[in-house]
Amino acid sequence: MDLKNSWLFAKPIAHRGLHNEEIPENSLLSYQKAIECGFPIEIDVRLIDDGTVIVFHDDKLGRMTDNDGYASNLRVTDLPQLHLKGSDQTIPTFEQVLELVNGRVPLLIETKVTVKVGPLESKVVDLLKGYKGEFALQSFDPYSIEYFSNHEPDYLRGQLSSLFAKGSIDLSHFKRRALAHLKVLKISDPHFISYNCAHLPNKYVSKTGLPVLAWTVRSNAEYEKVKDHCDNIIFERFLPETE
Repeated sequence: MDLKNSWLFAKPIAHRGLHNEEIPENSLLSYQKAIECGFPIEIDVRLIDDGTVIVFHDDKLGRMTDNDGYASNLRVTDLPQLHLKGSDQTIPTFEQVLELVNGRVPLLIETKVTVKVGPLESKVVDLLKGYKGEFALQSFDPYSIEYFSNHEPDYLRGQLSSLFAKGSIDLSHFKRRALAHLKVLKISDPHFISYNCAHLPNKYVSKTGLPVLAWTVRSNAEYEKVKDHCDNIIFERFLPETE
């Protein structure tokens, strides 16, 4: 697949929307602000207890809400009562996000797999089937991306990775090393690599020959350091000066 002219590399991608101290990440308002500025949006999707796909990054609720517990234990009826910290925004469902964005900007969708591959991915596919906008999928879990490769091979898909610090991801040393060194690509068969900007350049990324997204860039200074080693950036908390 020739990605040279893809939207993935045309304009910086807003990490969890355009959020700041007043506008929480992965909120409908953060997505609306990104749309107004014309930025593609990176989002995180996960399953909750009743099978609803929500857009929320963390396993636990504590960082982004005033509630304890795990996101996976929620039901859709809980969502209106869970305000994202410091705002009147609530945790959106994936369906609500698709309705809001409605193809106005592209979406980069990260799957957060907590139990087994299949249930989340199949729900994501079902929700995307009627969606007219541009999108791509990515995950740290190569088997999640393999699911899309097997079931929807035309979907753009990327392998997320990093040179992980010890304890930063819940994997054995062997699996963490295989992921960091991108030895999982025969499983995921990605169209692009999405790699931690702090760890670029490196030989593991370079030898793949695939286009590269750098995450998460948080200043123009970081952008200047990484721009020659990637094809585009995923950014937050600043507006990139790319011209």
